[in-house]
Amino acid sequence: MANEQAYDVLIIGGSNAGLSAAMLLGRSLRRVLVIDAGKPCNRQTPHSHGFLTRDGETPATMSAIARDQAGKYPTVQFLADTVVSAAQADHGFTVTTTSGASFSARKLLLSTGVADIMPDLAGFADCWGISVLHCPYCHGYEVHSQPLGILANGEMGYELATLIQHWTDQLTLYTNGPSTLDDTQRQTLEQLHIPIIETPVDALEHESGQLTALRFTDGTRAHPTAIFARVPFQHHTDIADQLGCAMTKNNLIQASEFGETNVPGLFAAGDITNPFRQVAIAIANGSKAAAWINRELIAEDLQLRLQDA
Repeated sequence: MANEQAYDVLIIGGSNAGLSAAMLLGRSLRRVLVIDAGKPCNRQTPHSHGFLTRDGETPATMSAIARDQAGKYPTVQFLADTVVSAAQADHGFTVTTTSGASFSARKLLLSTGVADIMPDLAGFADCWGISVLHCPYCHGYEVHSQPLGILANGEMGYELATLIQHWTDQLTLYTNGPSTLDDTQRQTLEQLHIPIIETPVDALEHESGQLTALRFTDGTRAHPTAIFARVPFQHHTDIADQLGCAMTKNNLIQASEFGETNVPGLFAAGDITNPFRQVAIAIANGSKAAAWINRELIAEDLQLRLQDA
């Protein structure tokens, strides 16, 4: 496919951060193209909480509303595709997609989110985001005061257990094998009356993602309403690596408060830059990055005008 027109800004990733940036840039009269593969990490989550005016809404509905509102600005366009390569160019960046299309822009915003890596445990992936939960601020209220579990070990298990005990006094830590807690951590959990179950987990039994039981390898079962767990993640693409982005020790893109990376003209926002994984934070990230992008574009245009005067 032949090269398309150049844009002011290319946004790779059209979920909360990307759509927030697109709207603000559209309102700033910038020519924007949002390229999105349509695979947000929260697509299995039935309800999203903690975002003012949309508390309890489905993520899909929120995204549809956001896309519709951003798309009403005539300079904002959308493309359902996946970017596979990106490079710096004389006046910005060029990207190429799986369909063979190529686009260029003065600025590039990465808002691709992350992909969670599910453990090899039957039922876990089916329950993820429904009754296997990662964030008490997103989902804790809906299960508060109920029997809950932590599926983790060592430092992570201790951290989650001491956090989630605020939401319920019926909490159990399932270490899925011999505990790696140190003596101080174990003593603290005992003082908090949080049992520690070390029997390996065989499967999560569920009905349409709603947990009905934890089944252990010895045939016994436990019946928490929900489980809190954290899983590793990976980036959806290697675009950040292709462009030479600096990364944090947690494998997130290193970015300033306004989304600036170490690569001039390249910005990042959303879950790829911070560990909080909340809609409100992603939207704020996108908005701040867009404002800073527009600020840079204005400064560059003004300099050119003054040189030509």
